[in-house]
Amino acid sequence: MTDSPSASSLIIGGAASSPRAPLPTLPPLALYIHIPWCVRKCPYCDFNSHTASPVLPEQEYVDALLADLDQDLHAVYGREISSIFFGGGTPSLFSAEALGRLLKGVEQRIPFAHDIEITLEANPGTFEQEKFVAYRKLGINRLSIGIQSFQQQKLEALGRIHNGDEAVRAAGMARQAGFDNFNLDLMHGLPDQSLEDALSDLRQAIELKPTHISWYQLTLEPNTVFWNQPPVLPEDDTLWDIQEAGQALLAEHGYAQYEVSAYAQPGRPARHNLNYWSFGDFIGIGAGAHGKLSHPDGRIVRTWKTRLPKDYLNPAKSFQAGEKALNNDEMPFEFLMNALRLTAGVESHLYPERTGLPLESLAEHRREAEQSGLMQVEPSRLAATERGQLFLNDLLQKFLS
Repeated sequence: MTDSPSASSLIIGGAASSPRAPLPTLPPLALYIHIPWCVRKCPYCDFNSHTASPVLPEQEYVDALLADLDQDLHAVYGREISSIFFGGGTPSLFSAEALGRLLKGVEQRIPFAHDIEITLEANPGTFEQEKFVAYRKLGINRLSIGIQSFQQQKLEALGRIHNGDEAVRAAGMARQAGFDNFNLDLMHGLPDQSLEDALSDLRQAIELKPTHISWYQLTLEPNTVFWNQPPVLPEDDTLWDIQEAGQALLAEHGYAQYEVSAYAQPGRPARHNLNYWSFGDFIGIGAGAHGKLSHPDGRIVRTWKTRLPKDYLNPAKSFQAGEKALNNDEMPFEFLMNALRLTAGVESHLYPERTGLPLESLAEHRREAEQSGLMQVEPSRLAATERGQLFLNDLLQKFLS
């Protein structure tokens, strides 16, 4: 844990910067709710997820989530929530009754925006028609369905519990339940995957007419089964061919890429994620949830909650595991690691508005990134070039103090 940053000048990019200014307005506020249980842990997954017992502690966990939120309320007094995202784990393992009690409790504590977006992550293997009709009646108005692949061999390699037919039916059931806005999660670069395999998955997803497709490459992450027992993945040339052909196919069918791995029909980007990528604020509640909150005096604080469900549910333990106030020299990287994921970047004025620091504090590193062909030379925007999108980690390294 660190103290709040002082008002003294700090050195950024080799030149003295101005003290951080009070924020003229606070950014939009979102709420992330983590439900950490899955039917089975997937071998590629590095999220905070845990195999569910036959009976989930729904009532106890909802009580804990609301108590957790109560402890964060002092930092968001007078603000409203623009979006809610139920992530996991598999939030659709919870009953509509439990989620309804939770949403009612949240709204009693913080006002909802009139056009609030409420997203629930779900897996095809957990789809039940009646449950999803009930979810929709609660005000949940967007689903994110974890398909990953429609091909049985690939699903088995990924440790998924659903099959391709269930994945296809899930999209239809979502629509029948009243969801006119839903995302399909799809992976590429799977074990032994060919170009045609990958495009076949993508064509099937497009045929289901989701409003949004998250299409991302499988990566091997530490602390996963795949990290310790790596499968045979496609060669780099095949991965490049998949990426190029897949992006062209998505564009052909009206799915515009607006983020590294996010494609949406017109007017249908994920508002919750857009807020995150544009350095908006979010409360994080639930086991292992992270949050980021801005304060009028210019302080920006990241928080993280107790990770293990048994500890999170233990009244003797604190919900919050830690917090860190961002200092001035961390701010360029913190802001840009999100903003530069957006294909269009963000308007330049957003940097001083969301960080309290002058745009000039980026100038030296920005010029270097522009000269390297990684950032667009466009004064009114902070945006990566196409090459910068491909080598985003190299681009971001230029803004590390």
